Amino acid sequence: MKRIFLVLFIVITSCKSTTDQEEISNSNEQHVILITLDGFRWQELFTGIDKELMNNRKFTSDSASLKNTFWKNSIEERRKTLLPFIWGVVPEIGQIHGNRTLGSRVNLTNSYWFSYPGYNEILSGKADDDRIQSNDKMPNPNKTILELANQDERYNGKVGAFASWDVFPFIINEERSGVAVNSGFDLAEGTSLTSNETYLNKLQEATPSPWSTVRLDVFTHNFAMEYLKKVHPSLVYISYGETDDFAHDGNYDAYIKSANTTDRFIKELWDFAQNDPTYKDKTTFIITTDHGRGTEPIESWRGHGSSVNGADEVWLIAFGAGVNPIGEIGKEQQLYSNQIASTIAQLLKLDLDSDNLPINLK
Repeated sequence: MKRIFLVLFIVITSCKSTTDQEEISNSNEQHVILITLDGFRWQELFTGIDKELMNNRKFTSDSASLKNTFWKNSIEERRKTLLPFIWGVVPEIGQIHGNRTLGSRVNLTNSYWFSYPGYNEILSGKADDDRIQSNDKMPNPNKTILELANQDERYNGKVGAFASWDVFPFIINEERSGVAVNSGFDLAEGTSLTSNETYLNKLQEATPSPWSTVRLDVFTHNFAMEYLKKVHPSLVYISYGETDDFAHDGNYDAYIKSANTTDRFIKELWDFAQNDPTYKDKTTFIITTDHGRGTEPIESWRGHGSSVNGADEVWLIAFGAGVNPIGEIGKEQQLYSNQIASTIAQLLKLDLDSDNLPINLK
């Protein structure tokens, strides 16, 4: 009888050891959180609120309030006031690329300089000027890094996308890729909704959006947060959209306030990741934008596209696991948006069909 118990003990101990090893192996997985701020200019990122736009009554309804909240005399103070997490924390833990006044440049390679071509370039690693020429709801013929990860047995079911713009199911080609996309006015679905997801569904249905195709970012953010807590995906993409739409509306007050709010959203994501055993010290954040905007004449800040000078000028932020914390890049450098997919592929050890070199974050 003692021999039987001994055998059982050895078997149970062996199984537990195997399980523990699997948990240790899983705990060492690399994770990536990719974030975009639609159409957010490098000028505000690196210099803070624009004085000329702040004082322009055509684009600002309450310049005094904006000035009291966001204006500071120095560039360093001004940008940190607008984006306190990005400028108060990220320089110590990551890299910020794209300050063209210092020689650091990040550019699009597509010829159109608006959203669908920009997102395709970021996610697939290549411009496709022949086929991606509009923002029409056309299934993307290109395979994105999200689809590539979702087809890998290591990450299948651990890839998700959350976006404010309702074109993303087509950009990611949800039907072909199998990637779960929650975008536009989608609600959280499934049989095991959290209480927060149930409440968010109710709240979103009762909250009018200023736009017919874009929901407010607070819903995109909180749906993504619930997904991260519940599923712990290896790769998640979050696309905030308000900055672009408020800019198109000519509403500089809301554009600035939305950017400031998104900075808080990013801080919340980082704080969550650093306090969650699955993500702590094993997660890389990559943040960018799909296109730039105009600067001169002043009215061109509302728009973008190939006819708008500077709309191909973008930026990139990276921090977290595997990122050398060298802060703001203050030297001559040229990066491109089509390198982002290759960089994620390298981090997740995926074989992306691309000739673009990944960005050297180390």
